[in-house]
Amino acid sequence: MLINDFFTISEINASSEKLIANIELNAKHKIFDGHFPDNPVTPGVVQLQMVKEILEYHFKKDLQLKTISKCKFLNILNPVNTPSIAVIIDLLIVDGTIKVNAVGEKEQTAYFKFSAIYQ
Repeated sequence: MLINDFFTISEINASSEKLIANIELNAKHKIFDGHFPDNPVTPGVVQLQMVKEILEYHFKKDLQLKTISKCKFLNILNPVNTPSIAVIIDLLIVDGTIKVNAVGEKEQTAYFKFSAIYQ
């Protein structure tokens, strides 16, 4: 789990079709010791995991990533230069699956975006 260690949720707003989580990144986390010293870069897989954990936090249950599509990492997410981002998740819940379109952004700069299905 990365929540409350690698990142924290400072605010979350939810409707039946959308989650907006404002998160704070921990630039001193040990992941950045190797990725990379003096120039921290948030790994793509970690960005995907943050979305999963935001969904689990909101739905209060464990989820499994079933499929992912249209995954793009658009800009380097450096936690020193960008210590906080908004994670915007569009939701569609159908037959026990959660279909999402997610984007991580700050001031109109998108860092990642992807579509996925969780169960």
